[in-house]
Amino acid sequence: MAPTIRRIVPEDWARARDLRLEALADPEARIAFLTTLDDARAEPDEFWRDRAARAASGGEVLQLLAEDGGALVGTVAVLVQGEGSADYFGAIVTERRAALIGVYVVPASRSAGLLAALVDEACAWTRSHGLATLYLDVHADNVRARRAYERLGFALAGHTFESASGHMLQMVRAL
Repeated sequence: MAPTIRRIVPEDWARARDLRLEALADPEARIAFLTTLDDARAEPDEFWRDRAARAASGGEVLQLLAEDGGALVGTVAVLVQGEGSADYFGAIVTERRAALIGVYVVPASRSAGLLAALVDEACAWTRSHGLATLYLDVHADNVRARRAYERLGFALAGHTFESASGHMLQMVRAL
């Protein structure tokens, strides 16, 4: 049976936290995140409750969870950034846009189409909010992720920059 993909609900906060901690501990995945495992572990429960509640409703943030046999096996999030706001790197956003963030699939569920299903759902939600493209930022050294995003229709946008975690490449997918 294929995993079920659904929007997070506030009651998922502890399970979503545990999946995030797993992602940050994964040697193949942790390069994709802007926070460290130690920093995430130090966050109080209220942080994780608020994060789940914000992503569960409203039109500015979406978090999708993939569940298989009661276990969370993947997640993606979309963050709508308004014109003039600062993005998660502190750069000013020049036009309203949506960014794909927080992408993670557990190792046992990789290469089975789950990432494509999660991203397709994220794209559909983004389109429903009046946006025609979905952006993401990928670490230049994260070749595996970049190739996966290319297979899903993302292309290099021609914008590169340095972040605290290193050289980043921006990718975009037309919706």
